[in-house]
Amino acid sequence: MPEPFPDWRSARLRKHADYQRVYQGSRKHGSPSMSYFFRWRTAEEPAENEGPRVGLTAGRVLGKAVERNRIKRRMREAVRLHLGELPAGVDVILHPRKSVLEMEFVRLEGEVSRIFTTVAQSAARAAAHTRRQERP
Repeated sequence: MPEPFPDWRSARLRKHADYQRVYQGSRKHGSPSMSYFFRWRTAEEPAENEGPRVGLTAGRVLGKAVERNRIKRRMREAVRLHLGELPAGVDVILHPRKSVLEMEFVRLEGEVSRIFTTVAQSAARAAAHTRRQERP
């Protein structure tokens, strides 16, 4: 199990504009119990934190406030435990489905880990592609 991220509270997406940048600069990806969006920050974008940032959404379609809050608590803990798997400079938004409420936490954790690994692999592919284009 990876070491929990030391300062996970500073790794949250907070501003509406940050969420909008991620939505506009990426496409929707899916997994069994959630969908997600991710985008690499550019050097010109202001950011309080240079590391990875994660945002969560829980709309009314997920249930009443008690259920939405429980979903968000479970998601925040899974993200905290696996945030170290994300590369610096990436913003990720997670959209959980209602199934997150009843699923075992170990399964939820594994799914978050798989999503973060997919994002990290995408970063590696993008970096390799950039290096290939820079060669004479």
